[in-house]
Amino acid sequence: MRTYWGVDSSKKVTRQLYECVKNNYGKPSFWGRYLTRVEDASAGLTTEEIEMLRGYGIKIMPIYNAFSNAVGYDKGKVVARNAAFHARRLGIPKGTPVFVNVEKFFEVDSAWIRGYVDGMYVANYKVGIYHDPVNGDFRPAYCQAVKESDQVALQSILWSAEPEPGITTKRKAPSYAPAKPPCKANVWGWQYGRDDNTCGIDTNLIDSRLYETL
Repeated sequence: MRTYWGVDSSKKVTRQLYECVKNNYGKPSFWGRYLTRVEDASAGLTTEEIEMLRGYGIKIMPIYNAFSNAVGYDKGKVVARNAAFHARRLGIPKGTPVFVNVEKFFEVDSAWIRGYVDGMYVANYKVGIYHDPVNGDFRPAYCQAVKESDQVALQSILWSAEPEPGITTKRKAPSYAPAKPPCKANVWGWQYGRDDNTCGIDTNLIDSRLYETL
């Protein structure tokens, strides 16, 4: 299995940030960025950033985080609608995975996951979920959703936050070994290092199957 190394950041990608990452860690193959501005959490992705990253030959991994819990089927569909709206607004092609940011301290239930999956399917974007498969509510909620709907395991691409061996350079990235839920799951992304002090990024490995869809 081929993997690709990349980063994600809550702050805007400037030329200075790109040079910081390239000089200290290596050139990323992809860059995870948040679609909207959320107070004290993230700067929203801009078309200028998209053009700059594409100019450097870097793919973009879109993340949506303008929500604070993951409970209820209808709320899952609303999050999907909003995520798809912002992806379209920025010109992100249909068929691209859009990752929702489900933090380990969120309330999560299976109905919300099913709602998000169904909502993204209708919007013609692929389902992406950033999650913690060890701590919090996601793991049991996801496996319950898989039991309730075949589409959940089929449609979802999971990006795991565990384990966390820590930030590395591109050359010293660990072998691909993300933690996974104990049920059927396409875990194609792994955030293995968080909150570096030099550039303010997280480091990731993703499966080639995810990379090709970005």
